[in-house]
Amino acid sequence: MNINSLLAQKNMTKYRLAKESGVPQTTVIDICGGKTRIEKCSADTLYKLAKSLGVSMETLVEDAMEYRAGFEIFKSNVCHKVKDMGDMDFIIDVLESGEIRRLYQKRWYPESLYLLAMVDYLSRENGLPLCKEYGDIRRARLSDTVYPAGIIAMSVVSNSDKPKKDSLNAAIPEFMQFNIVESEVRNVY
Repeated sequence: MNINSLLAQKNMTKYRLAKESGVPQTTVIDICGGKTRIEKCSADTLYKLAKSLGVSMETLVEDAMEYRAGFEIFKSNVCHKVKDMGDMDFIIDVLESGEIRRLYQKRWYPESLYLLAMVDYLSRENGLPLCKEYGDIRRARLSDTVYPAGIIAMSVVSNSDKPKKDSLNAAIPEFMQFNIVESEVRNVY
């Protein structure tokens, strides 16, 4: 959670945080404004801010420290997780974790929509009803069609749009709903 969200949640001003924590007000303002990256602050500063906000030091830096891998890596990791856990355990794990909404709130739209598409696809495959919690996110759609890297490479090498057209025809509907072309989620190595 970022520091501005914590301040709003605690109904605390930057001035009050500076006074209570002993961290200079200019430093607090720079952190809140993004001029100073919180993950670059000293342990002492993080400790003082965390203590005054009533959270752990990890909570202060978790958003900044989260690495966003490429979309292809994300997709591969999701498919491997499905393979390792099995459909039902995967669905339960994703829904209980709140990961779809967390990614969406971070504006990581391709990842969020891919994960929701996977849950919806696996639900259909297993005869389960759709989780109603994500109706608002289901109305979202990526502005540009996202093709697998392999399809893009084949189109470039062949100097033809045929691989893209073929992949669109074979795409899983739950993924296409979000403008993501995906046709194979089971055969991962």
